[in-house]
This record gives sequence, structure tokens and C-alpha cells, in this order.
Amino acid sequence: MNSIYWVRLPHQFAGATQDLYKRLSASKKRKKHMSKTRKFRLGAFIQATGHHVSAWRHPNSQADAGLNFEHYKEITQTAQRGLFDAVFLADSPAVWGGDPETQSRNGKIVHFEPVTLFSALSSVTQNIGFIATASTTYEEPYTLARKFASLDYLSQGRAGWNVVTTGNENAAGNFGQEHHPDHSQRYERAEEFVEVVKGLWDSWEDDAFIRDRESGIYFDTNKLHTLNHKGKHFSVKGPLNVGRPPQGYPVIVQAGASEAGRDLAARTAEVIFTANQTLADAQEFYGDVKGRLAKYGRSPDDLKIMPGAFPIIGRTEEEAQEKYEFLQSLIHPDVAWGILKNYYKGVDLSKYSLDDVAPELPTDTNNNKSRLKLVRNLATRGTLTLRQLYLSLSTARGHRTILGTPESIADQLEEWFNHGAADGFNIMPPILPTELDEFVNLVIPVLQKRGLFRTEYEGSTLRENLGLRRPGNSFAVQHTDERLVLA
Repeated sequence: MNSIYWVRLPHQFAGATQDLYKRLSASKKRKKHMSKTRKFRLGAFIQATGHHVSAWRHPNSQADAGLNFEHYKEITQTAQRGLFDAVFLADSPAVWGGDPETQSRNGKIVHFEPVTLFSALSSVTQNIGFIATASTTYEEPYTLARKFASLDYLSQGRAGWNVVTTGNENAAGNFGQEHHPDHSQRYERAEEFVEVVKGLWDSWEDDAFIRDRESGIYFDTNKLHTLNHKGKHFSVKGPLNVGRPPQGYPVIVQAGASEAGRDLAARTAEVIFTANQTLADAQEFYGDVKGRLAKYGRSPDDLKIMPGAFPIIGRTEEEAQEKYEFLQSLIHPDVAWGILKNYYKGVDLSKYSLDDVAPELPTDTNNNKSRLKLVRNLATRGTLTLRQLYLSLSTARGHRTILGTPESIADQLEEWFNHGAADGFNIMPPILPTELDEFVNLVIPVLQKRGLFRTEYEGSTLRENLGLRRPGNSFAVQHTDERLVLA
């Protein structure tokens, strides 16, 4: 007969898990005093000099931002002052392509690796979450699980993983591969990858580490679980040599909007960053993905959908328009053509001028399928010229651009929030650090006055602030079920 080994915890036990439970208990008490009204979730999507393609040329930007820690420290602390849920970093394991002339004009071509940067930033912040991008195509589950578990400990429960399959074809050559894997293969691998990582995070139960000096027992062997995974893409024994993360799992974030991406998100994601241009498109995406959750045993509250928003804020509408036009004037023609060629792969654009009507875009790609579809819709919906198309893409690469006064910006965000299109937004400042500072100083107070955004953090972990439940340990649940059967 199976036996269960129980160890009584000594009174002096003061491990990390116990500290976590104390923080969770305190945060629950705080929640009782806060409004139950549904509120915005906000991410600060920070991209070196800012999201505009020529942000580094703007006099208000930090030109060396990609490798300037003090710059990231400043904007992260600004986001925390604004009570944002998290800062988010996109990433690719390769330099983005293009001809040398175009590449030489790219102010975002070098930057820190996100988990490394966030580990440092966690020591100079207290509440803000950290969502780092990491690839399921060009990383291995064990090393990824280890570094994100470490980030979750270093930040005391503020880590998130943005799961990407990588659309940058240049990455293949950096990892000994001749060809970038097909889209379907990348998503198939991603599904198994995420399950392996979760299994590794469950290697240890929350209270596995006894650390009893008197008995000499450091951990309860019944609460250590070896994964022994053997699948199509991975063979991973385990266990992980980091304890179970403070949040159970770092928050799982996903950004794909293709059919495969939507289904992967419905199955695994807890936050989705998506790109939509119109309310109708955003409502369709929101309803479709939320509608898929039930078949995976999940509820709508288990997933937060946060479209990207690129705000240009002015004291008047005219000032916002002037800021927009100045930004667009910074785009060099080589950069404009580089933007277009990224979507017109296989199409000869040499016979066109920027003032010609945009020719039909390709119908498929091995890179980002959902983004190509969005750009196709954008080009055909308004019969745009190539110039108008690149100007639309230069700001937020297909995400929504919103211009206006602080009140007008708040109106536009509130409309989507109240009409089944978003649970919050991933704010994409055009220029950093100044435009994030303006959003915090000018727009956040409007949202707070309307009762749409928090006035203090609800908890100490990213999960708590996003309103997401802490997942149980899958092995511990199974172990409990076995005990019940034996009883």
C-alpha cells in the first residue's frame, strides 16, 4: 500500500513560500476595501526609443535607449507611478532583415535581452509586473522554465512570459538551421513547449522545502515530481532546479491572432496582446477567443484581452495632429520602402511610386499571418496609396493609432472597453520617455476620475493585479486524488 510521509514544520520555519502566503493574505484584505467595478488592465509596451519607426530621430527620445539601463529604469518607474499592471518587451533572437541602407537607419536594432533586463529592474521597483518575450521555436523548455522561474522569485511574483513562435526568418541561421520552420510546425511545437514548461514549474509543490535543521530534512521527497516528458518535439526528464514560482506559473501571455494562434491562446494564454484597427474587428476577435475557452475548461475571466493602442496626446486636437505630422516627417524614404517590402515579400515594388495605389498584398506568409491579414484589410478598406499605407504602419505596425486630448484618448479607450472589444490595453508610447510620462500624467487621472482604473495596486503579484487565479500544482492535485482513492 502507498504511504504518505508527513513532516511537521518547525515553528521557526520562514521560507519563501510562507512569505508568499503572508503577502497573499495581506493583499486579499486590501481587496475587500476596493471597488468591485470592472476596471482597465494596462500594459506599458516599451520599445527602446518608442514605437514610431523613426522615434530615435525625435529630439525628445533617448537615442541610445536600447542599451541604456537608466532609461529603462526611468520609464519602468514611470509606469509603476501610473499603476500599470506590467511593462512588456517584445523580442526576437535575431536582427531584423532588410538591405544595409535600411538597417543603418533602424534605431531599435540593438537592445537588452528581456529577462536579463527585467531581473535588474525588479530590484528598483515594487509593484509593476514584467512580461518578457521568449521564443518556443529557438529556445529549449528547461532553460526557459528555469530563467522565468528565477525572474518570478527575483521580482517576488511579478513575472510574465510572452509566448512567441518567432516570425523573424533571420533567426534560423543563428541556431544552426538552414530554414525557418513552417508556421504550422512552429505552433505545433509551441503547444508541447508550453505544457513541458508548466510541468517543470510544477516540479516542486509549494510547501516542499521544509529546511528543518533539527531533523536534517531539507525537503519532503513526496513533494518532488519528476516530469519524464517524452513527446514529438521534446524529451525532458526534470525536475527543475528552481522551486515552484511564487505565482505558481508566471503569467502566460500570447500575441498570435491567426487561427492556430487563437486556439493556442484559448488553451494556454492568460493575457492576449492583439492588434485591431476597428471596433468591429476587435469585437470579433474578443468574442471568438473568449468563446473558445469553454472547450478547454476555462471561463472568460481566465483570459484578459488587451489590444495595442498608440496614443498621440495634445492639449488640443490640433496639437495632437501637429505632433503626429512631425513624427511622420522623420521617416526616411529608405525606411518607408523597407516597411512596405516587409509585407510585400515576393512582389516587385520597383515599378511603383509611393503615390501609386497600393497593389494587392500576398495572401499568405510564413511569418506573422494575422498581421499580414490586418495589413491587407487596411490597404483595401480605404484604397490606400503606398505612401498612406507605410504612414499607417510606421506608427504602431498595425495596432490602433489614437490622437486627441487626454479626454478624447480616454473616450476612445472606454468605447472599446465598454462594447465587448477589450479588457484593457497595451499602451505603445510613440516616443520614450516623454510620451509615457504624458500618458501617466494626463490620461490616467481621467480614467481614474471615471472609475475605470485603479487608484492603488490590488496586490503584490502580477496575477493579483490582473485579477487572475493562482494555478494549483498539477502533480499535487493528482497526488491528492490518489490519496482519496486509497482512503
